[in-house]
Amino acid sequence: MIKQDIIQHVVERTGLPRSKSEAAVDAIFERLKQALASGDRIELRGFGVFNVRPRKTGIGRNPRTGTEVTITPGRAVRFKPGKELQLLD
Repeated sequence: MIKQDIIQHVVERTGLPRSKSEAAVDAIFERLKQALASGDRIELRGFGVFNVRPRKTGIGRNPRTGTEVTITPGRAVRFKPGKELQLLD
């Protein structure tokens, strides 16, 4: 599923024009990005939780040359599915 599929589903479900549906989906995604960038936790009941965790320093390898490369510490977004989503297994 891609963003355009979500927009089309909103159009079909709500009857809103495509331009307004696209604006609504864009606004939601933009707010989610802002929250994650500031380190906030996003909890969507029945779906799951997104949070930002620190990533450790590591050592990787360049696949072409085989030389070791240090991986700098950073932050990564993690997702934990909610109970209702876990039942889909």
